[in-house]
Amino acid sequence: MPKANPSPKLTGAMFVPEAEKLAALRRTKFIATAALVLCVTIFLIAKSFQHRYPLLGFVAAFAEAASIGGLADWYAVVALFKRPLGLPIPHTAIIPENQNRIADNLGHFIETNFLSPGPVREKLNEVDFAALVADWLSDRSRAAGLSRFVARLVPQMLASIEESGLRGFVGERVLEQVEKIKVAPLAAELLSAFTDERRHQKLFDELTKVVGRLLSDEQALAAMRDKIREELPTLFNLFRADAYLLKKIVASAGTLLEEVRKDKNHPMREEFDRFVMKFIDRLRHSKEYARRAERLKRDFLARPELADLAQEMWGSLRQFIEQDASSEQSRIRDHLADMFVEVGRHLATDPQIRADMNRGFVVALSSFIETQKSGVSTFIADQVKRWDLAQLTRLIEMNIGKDLQYIRFNGMIIGGLAGLLLYAAELLVVAN
Repeated sequence: MPKANPSPKLTGAMFVPEAEKLAALRRTKFIATAALVLCVTIFLIAKSFQHRYPLLGFVAAFAEAASIGGLADWYAVVALFKRPLGLPIPHTAIIPENQNRIADNLGHFIETNFLSPGPVREKLNEVDFAALVADWLSDRSRAAGLSRFVARLVPQMLASIEESGLRGFVGERVLEQVEKIKVAPLAAELLSAFTDERRHQKLFDELTKVVGRLLSDEQALAAMRDKIREELPTLFNLFRADAYLLKKIVASAGTLLEEVRKDKNHPMREEFDRFVMKFIDRLRHSKEYARRAERLKRDFLARPELADLAQEMWGSLRQFIEQDASSEQSRIRDHLADMFVEVGRHLATDPQIRADMNRGFVVALSSFIETQKSGVSTFIADQVKRWDLAQLTRLIEMNIGKDLQYIRFNGMIIGGLAGLLLYAAELLVVAN
């Protein structure tokens, strides 16, 4: 397998910025070298004619010191990247010889100064992650794409739930929680809510209608007449007293039911109110009712039909979800897309949720970076260590070499001024 280059080669086809940097470096090198040659030439000429023109001594002193400073700084700059003139001089070619140490120090520097908790949190706080998420989700096409992705995972999630035993675990936990619920007080509360504003009287009205229909049913009346005939003496039956009694009973009952339906404050309604209130009170406070309710609950939960019903419901639900998720006109995908878009819009308009969400992102990302920063440091160090030495040297020289060449200019100027001052001091000492 060919070795991957960490950065573009500086020969052949080259990126324009790199080509420009290399051309600028070569120009600066040429100018610095030409300035050094000029200083040496001026020194030689000035020294040759100094005996005729004594003032040229100042020029010679300046040029001599400038040449020495320029040569010293040339050596210093070259020694960073290579061995001057190819000579095996100690402490030269500093960058190539210390590649591993530079790599380790660079990784440690980035870890310490750029990946420390303070700067990381400060930088993360500048990013509105929630706004980015809101913008992304608010786009209908992106939300639809996300819903398709989620829908494709649904069958796998359902299969994983069954294989992992999660469904059974959840069912057991649900049953445990249901068993902890006290049925009697709960039923009392439900009935109390039902009886607010005498809504239970509607049930009483339905009972009166049922009784009314029963009194008009021929079969029911025949059964009642037979029952009356059995209870009456035979003499009364000869005079058809059973029919007379039945007629009176039905008429009286009908009249009573009609009165009850018309009168909202009828004594029978009030009696029904007292019956319901008394029943609710017993549910709430009676230990006997509580025991009966708990026994009924346990019997109901223990029924095998309940487990079969739960299994059938789960199977039907899974089948529906899998079929719908694979359908071209999936309702689940449509609802998911609508939900994602709505979440995005809600995020965009709720600053409190965005703030909470951003804080969560900052905590999560900063914690992740804190746990992984040593790995980042090692990764950077390893990458630098794997760089080709020649490539590494040329890369560094190309980016900072132009600035280093100005050290040579400064060295010549400072050296020349120092030589000029020393020459002037020498003349003063000799003159005295």
